[in-house]
Amino acid sequence: MPPPEEILSVLKEIANDWQFLAILWHIYFAVLASVLVLGIRPSMRLVGLGLVLPLVSVSALAWASGNPFNGIFFTFSGAALLFISFRLPRDDIQIAPLWAKVIGAIMFTFGWVYPHFLETASFFPYLYSAPTGLIPCPTLSMVIGLSIIVGSFGVRAWSIVLGLSGTFYGVFGAAHLSVSLDWVLLLGALAVILTVSKDKKRDRKHAAI
Repeated sequence: MPPPEEILSVLKEIANDWQFLAILWHIYFAVLASVLVLGIRPSMRLVGLGLVLPLVSVSALAWASGNPFNGIFFTFSGAALLFISFRLPRDDIQIAPLWAKVIGAIMFTFGWVYPHFLETASFFPYLYSAPTGLIPCPTLSMVIGLSIIVGSFGVRAWSIVLGLSGTFYGVFGAAHLSVSLDWVLLLGALAVILTVSKDKKRDRKHAAI
């Protein structure tokens, strides 16, 4: 594995060279969040597929930047979630209890403004071009946040894949790369596992997945 300095340099390069793509991902996530806020309830399958796309973006940029580890990790995690998504029922999504919605909103906001790697003289650009959809931690934060809000579709496999991914990158970023704010991602990863374990009855409904 490359030394931390090299990893950080690549992440910073992606965050700054692909700002236009980050803006598009912010628009994308804004649409997803607006759908939930407005009370629109699309199918579980559609939302699941929608949450996989940002992970595919991270994988593609990792391969393009010469980071095979992130490329492989997000290729496999994205493929796992894609498989789960196609097996989700076409039932409308259900929104989690208030406590879960609060945690989900915090994780979503954290990923939205992820204050690292982007080189800017003020905080304002983070509101629309923080590197979500580009690099692992902010992307996982937003996907985890929305997953918590929809209760991980009541599917344990979904929460485990996201939870393990968030746990690894939260610990790796904070402990190995010294990006201390990534501990927030770790907390979100634990929360996404907790949300589905809190609803065992709903999980059994989709046990065939």
